[in-house]
Amino acid sequence: MADVTQRILALLATLQTGRAFTADELVARLGVSPRTLRRDIDRLRGYGYPVRTQPGPGGHYRLTAGTAMPPLALDDDEAIATLLGLATLAATGSAAGGSVDEAATRAYGKIDQFLPKRLRHRAAQLRASLETGPSGAPSVSADVLAALADAVRHRHVITFGYAGRDGAVTSRQVHPYRHVHHHLRWYLLAWDVHREDWRVFRLDRVTGLRTSTSTFSPRPLPAETALDYLRQGLHKDRSRVVLTVEAPLPAVADAFRHQDAELEALGDRRTKAVLMLDTWQWLLLALAFLDADFTVHEPPGFRAACQAFGARLLGRG
Repeated sequence: MADVTQRILALLATLQTGRAFTADELVARLGVSPRTLRRDIDRLRGYGYPVRTQPGPGGHYRLTAGTAMPPLALDDDEAIATLLGLATLAATGSAAGGSVDEAATRAYGKIDQFLPKRLRHRAAQLRASLETGPSGAPSVSADVLAALADAVRHRHVITFGYAGRDGAVTSRQVHPYRHVHHHLRWYLLAWDVHREDWRVFRLDRVTGLRTSTSTFSPRPLPAETALDYLRQGLHKDRSRVVLTVEAPLPAVADAFRHQDAELEALGDRRTKAVLMLDTWQWLLLALAFLDADFTVHEPPGFRAACQAFGARLLGRG
């Protein structure tokens, strides 16, 4: 029975990649006979997984969307990760009706309905024992995220109202390219048609989203990734700070947990950190909790300010 279960899970994992496979490909991948493959396909269908068969030349098997969600083929670690992910998302937002965090809250409460019986007890124990601290973040509609994902996939032009920092609402028509989730905020990277330039929009400020049937020709992204472009905008008025801290990476990561930091371990007890900061005072505030020596490599202004502050403290000791 264990061999059968292992085969079924391997077959399901292969089909869940979304592509079509010929019988010969599946036989070779799974190391089974054509007869065993046909039996395992029938077993999957009996479990509720809609496997479509295309007979004849060019024939293949493909896992298609069904009308009902079948039992999830999760191992123990995947089930725990799923519940923890939903709990974390549910804690980030205001739980407003229709928001993605509110949807995560509902999904967290009912996920055991779709788990195999052997995992339901463990999932129930985890739900009963876990509490998550709320994180203040604006909620975003799950419908907006889904509509934008569809527009990005099919390259549909979208229009919406957008509230700027001053609260003034402007009408935007854009070509959507990517969603970005960064520091508990949802963003959209898009080409603004009327401004003829790239823009990043916070999704909690978007209202009245409408998707048109018009399509657009894709442009190259303005940076290597959408996250890189977002960071460029967020950090445009900040200074790049490079320092070495005589402390292990986990400790440094905890000290800079509220900063957008790139960390590199230089050994067991030494860490290189690259940050984007407004002022040198933010640097000292985080480092004060580490109680570790550090060296600021750049910029010179930050290094000089830290040295002057240290001298001032020594003079008043």
